[in-house]
Amino acid sequence: MGYPDRPGWLRYIQRTPYSDGVLYGSPTVENVGKPTIIEITAYNRRTFETARHNLIINIMSAEDFPLPYQAEFFIRNMNVEEMLASEVLGDFLGAVKNVWQPERLNAINITSALDRGGRVPLPINDMKEGVYVMVGADVPFSSCLREVENPQNQLRCSQEMEPVITCDKKFRTQFHIDWCKISLVDNTKQVSTFQEVIRGEGILPDGGEYKPPSDTLKSRDYYSDFLITLAVPSAIALVLFLILAYIMCCRREGVEKRNMQTPDIQLVHHSAIQKSTKELRDMSKNREIAWPLSTLPVFHPVTGEIVPPLHTDSYDNTSMPLMQTQQNLPHQTQIPQQQTAGKWYS
Repeated sequence: MGYPDRPGWLRYIQRTPYSDGVLYGSPTVENVGKPTIIEITAYNRRTFETARHNLIINIMSAEDFPLPYQAEFFIRNMNVEEMLASEVLGDFLGAVKNVWQPERLNAINITSALDRGGRVPLPINDMKEGVYVMVGADVPFSSCLREVENPQNQLRCSQEMEPVITCDKKFRTQFHIDWCKISLVDNTKQVSTFQEVIRGEGILPDGGEYKPPSDTLKSRDYYSDFLITLAVPSAIALVLFLILAYIMCCRREGVEKRNMQTPDIQLVHHSAIQKSTKELRDMSKNREIAWPLSTLPVFHPVTGEIVPPLHTDSYDNTSMPLMQTQQNLPHQTQIPQQQTAGKWYS
């Protein structure tokens, strides 16, 4: 009441709009003696009827009931609202009392695993969030609770294995305890970490007279800085550019060297292809053109020698027929023709 939110130590949880809401938490020493008034307002979703109730919480000091031995258990198969039920919490305290055998045993703190950095469980197989329950007693820890501190169980916990605890069967029927996460706190053996502050004389050692810097500053020449930052990188870039230009322009092999290393027959084929391409382009411009040179044989079929063209490029061949007979083609081998009575002549 009088504040925009609940106290920092008080938490509220309600799983669904139709389930019970739970207020829980553990106040600190600063809240002792201060009555806390919680203003609760509720309304009916169907009729929108509202109701208001004030819950007064009186916080008393626990120094009159000291519980120096405290043990915190992590229960994996419970949610915090399930653990806060009086019958479930009573069953857990009864199981701890059978193991510990104290004269007084009280629950000190109950915290959800999500408030300790735990992850929200997957909604499968009825998995629970887990809850931490801290209990306090007035007698030292039992031998069963001390079993989690022996080296064998510590080694099994480091290997993510279940430790061997003799009294686990007393909890197993209803509560699944993670014995690797149990913590035992003995407040009677805590050593104070307060250190007395040794104060000095408050006088600084003598360091001589203070000498402030001079008011007049000397002029500085930036010519050397200019050379280092601009001239030197520019000169290096120019040298690299000249080397690259020499490699790209002056070290080319050239057409002559390429032709010397290329076979003659390949050069002839390349030249014939270029001439044929030129003639085809000319034919596309003028349909009345002479017989293209590409149809003539390049090599003699018998000797393999290069056959010169029938006419030069300046020869007027507009009146040449499109198809020529064999008699008009020199340097061409005549094909034998068959005669009667099985005789051949050429």
